[in-house]
Amino acid sequence: MIRDAWRGLRKPVFVPASLVILGLIAFAVVYAGSAEGAFDSLNRAVTDGVGWWYILIATGFVIFALYCGISRIGNIKLGRDDEQPEFGTFSWFAMLFSAGMGIGLVFYGVAEPLSHYVDPPQAGRIPGSTDAAANQAMELTLFHWGLHAWAIYVVVGLGLAYMTYRKGRPLSVRWLLEPLLGRARMEGPIGHAIDAIAIVGTLFGVATSLGFGVQQISAGLDYLGWVETGNWLTVALIVGVTGLATFSVVSGVSRGLKWLSNINMALATGLAVFVLLLGPTLFLLQSWVQNLGGYVQALPELMLRTAPFAEDGWSGAWTVFYWGWWMSWAPFVGMFIARISRGRTIREFVFGVLLAPTLVASLWFTIFGNAGILRQRNDGDMLAADGTVDTNTSLFVLLDGLPLSVLTSLLAIVVVVFFFVTSSDSGSLVIDILATGGNLETPKCTRVYWSVLEGAAAAVLLIVGGSGSLTALQTASIVTAVPFSIVMVLACVSMLKAFRYEVATAPRYLQVAVREPAAAPGGHKAGHRPGISATFAGLDPSRNGVVEPGAPARLVVAVHEVPANSVSVDAQTGQVAIADDAHPEDPLGGEVFDTPHFAESAEGVAQREAEHGRQPAPN
Repeated sequence: MIRDAWRGLRKPVFVPASLVILGLIAFAVVYAGSAEGAFDSLNRAVTDGVGWWYILIATGFVIFALYCGISRIGNIKLGRDDEQPEFGTFSWFAMLFSAGMGIGLVFYGVAEPLSHYVDPPQAGRIPGSTDAAANQAMELTLFHWGLHAWAIYVVVGLGLAYMTYRKGRPLSVRWLLEPLLGRARMEGPIGHAIDAIAIVGTLFGVATSLGFGVQQISAGLDYLGWVETGNWLTVALIVGVTGLATFSVVSGVSRGLKWLSNINMALATGLAVFVLLLGPTLFLLQSWVQNLGGYVQALPELMLRTAPFAEDGWSGAWTVFYWGWWMSWAPFVGMFIARISRGRTIREFVFGVLLAPTLVASLWFTIFGNAGILRQRNDGDMLAADGTVDTNTSLFVLLDGLPLSVLTSLLAIVVVVFFFVTSSDSGSLVIDILATGGNLETPKCTRVYWSVLEGAAAAVLLIVGGSGSLTALQTASIVTAVPFSIVMVLACVSMLKAFRYEVATAPRYLQVAVREPAAAPGGHKAGHRPGISATFAGLDPSRNGVVEPGAPARLVVAVHEVPANSVSVDAQTGQVAIADDAHPEDPLGGEVFDTPHFAESAEGVAQREAEHGRQPAPN
């Protein structure tokens, strides 16, 4: 089995990625004695150095996504032109909701809005623990979990869906850059490096989520008085939950991951509904509407805020960390949303992926965040003894003020455990697909390898980070996302190049009404009626359908736009000539792949029909 798995791996991707990951883990272990300070220094250095870059490109990704959705690019199908979506709209939205949920939402659901309320950013110039701070806290939280986060996922998910289901490329990140760099480079060292970078970033992004999950599980058990937190408990939790994830990943997606995901979504929804109904229901509903309005209003000011004069480090600890974390997760979430979006148009994809999870996040953070802020304003018992927000226990403190607190706290721990399992399971599968060059049926032993490695990375970061373990986790995400951020920017340029070629060469269909000239008195033909063209009279309109007697014939004509500067008209003969440069060059070069993906894709079908002398049927 191991020998077969080794043969199926793409060694130039698997070996370098594994060495880099193991090297980073070993570095943290060797320098464990000074790791806490080292992670803090590295975090400051990286956020100061790349913070402006992360903030700039994250906003650029939003613009890219909206442009693709609003322009004619949005008409392109992620699949064959006659292909229908694999999943219904409701099921698709439900799965996007599932992708949007994660350990982070449970971990930060109460803690982030409360943190921004008590300790707002210096750049906002709003005093803490005020009404204005409460409103700003929700605007900042939705900024981190809204359109920007999902635009990052759109870049990778849209590129993978287009290149795989329309152009027939393997399901691998490297092919996002083929329109820009060409097939030869993507099959060489550059392509291997891109996939290896995606693997390293994804693994540490997932490890960060697992670290948050372990911190919250142990804090919850400690808060209930059942255990005492420590390194041994951390290791035991990681070993136990990683074991569950390994069992799930070996059992396969249909029986393992799908089963766990469905249960977890039901539990998470139940927890949110419980807090909504037994908490300040009317206040939360009013807050949700205001939070949406505040987010839309604040977005233009927040999206390019780098706070160069601020000295509180808020931007690096929150916004820059989030953008790095989302970019680390982009191959993971992007591949998931690509696989469930086949058959949809780019417009449906963009607005579905941007809006549905953003609305879900707004509702989740309103329920938990506004409830936590209101509790702090009324009772003042949501903070730790030193007056700060304890990220690990804030959820349990909130639940402690509601009925059935022990039961709901256990439910929250179970939700985190299941998110832990599904994140590790899904992350291992996605990394394995990248390591095998896009093979969807990966060996079980390599899935286990990646699952164990994720758990090991999370354990090391938590233990060597000491009291600064949160900083260690954040630093791992920010640092490993740096090279992948460059890949994502190049992917935007590459995809636009491919999209523009497709828009330029795709026919636009016009329906033309063709009438016979009206009979004049005396039986002679009169001229054409005003506004009616008979230019296509030489064609047979009856082939487009049954023409009723006396009704105008309707002719459907396919047209291609030609740039005006590429057209010349002979003044003597009136003959029209079109310059050669009017025909755009295909950035993908009509390449052929001997894979099932290619045979089933729009590109593969078009090439087969062209070989048989037929044009693809219009949608």
